[in-house]
Amino acid sequence: MSGQHDEGHTVAGWTGCAVATMGTAVIGAGICGWRPGIWLGPALTVAAVVVTWVLHLAGWGKPPGVRPADQHPLGVRDRSARQGHAGCVACRPAGRRAAWVPAQAAPASAPETAAAETAGARTAGAGADVPA
Repeated sequence: MSGQHDEGHTVAGWTGCAVATMGTAVIGAGICGWRPGIWLGPALTVAAVVVTWVLHLAGWGKPPGVRPADQHPLGVRDRSARQGHAGCVACRPAGRRAAWVPAQAAPASAPETAAAETAGARTAGAGADVPA
């Protein structure tokens, strides 16, 4: 199970979250009366998006999906970021488009073969002692 557990903790993620938190705190201060906060807060929030994106492109983010277990620690840099990640929304605006590898399609089977497989799956689940 540990090989499938990837919470996405990355330098890009934590940095973007910290800058966005500061931005919303400054927005709150602006609402409470500190006038520069009304403009500085949203600017920091937009900067959080830009900082996260730049760090992702520099290899401090993660590709979509689950990473291998050896790449889960926070300080591990993603070496595949220069080529771009397949299906990555953040890599597209930078012009990095990795080749999309489609999933392997199952071969088309005849209707009678598919029906036999389905019937076999139903009887196999009914019990181990059922003769075929």
